[in-house]
Amino acid sequence: MESKKENKVLMMCLCSLFTALIAVGAFLKIPIPLVPITLQGLFTILAALLLGAKWGTLSVLLYIVIGLLGVPIFTQGGGISYIFIPTFGYLLGYILGTFINAKIVHKTDTPSYLRIFAANFTGVLAVYTVGVPYFFMASELWGNGTTMKILFLNCFLFTIPGDILKCFIGTLLGKRLIPLTAKYRN
Repeated sequence: MESKKENKVLMMCLCSLFTALIAVGAFLKIPIPLVPITLQGLFTILAALLLGAKWGTLSVLLYIVIGLLGVPIFTQGGGISYIFIPTFGYLLGYILGTFINAKIVHKTDTPSYLRIFAANFTGVLAVYTVGVPYFFMASELWGNGTTMKILFLNCFLFTIPGDILKCFIGTLLGKRLIPLTAKYRN
């Protein structure tokens, strides 16, 4: 029987793994104007599903801290000045989205496909809730500004289909993988 200490070490390793996957996901992207579609979202979804609220959110926080410390792991580099990049709000949104996703999906020990998808989608909406207003404010303060039409098209309409696909993929993977980490999450 595994001890609590061994479980914690395993979760720390998985947390580190997901931090690395999120970093790699920043560079696996489909470039579209303003906000590229990356695999970061899929890895934050999987972090929520497999690691739970505490460890999943921590993996996202570690990713952001490492990037802000200067390691070029964000889509456009790294460093503290990255907070001035309009898309930084989406990274902050991943924190909230991962936490909310995990809280919803892990209300039950054996979540259904529907619950997992709903949790994933709610997490994605949380990312947009933080990311879109941040993008707008950062564009107004530090950029050339943007119109509501451009904001809606490039920061939501063009990106949401990819995020829905990530929710679907996360649901399929999560349904199979959640039971594998269930006894370690607590």
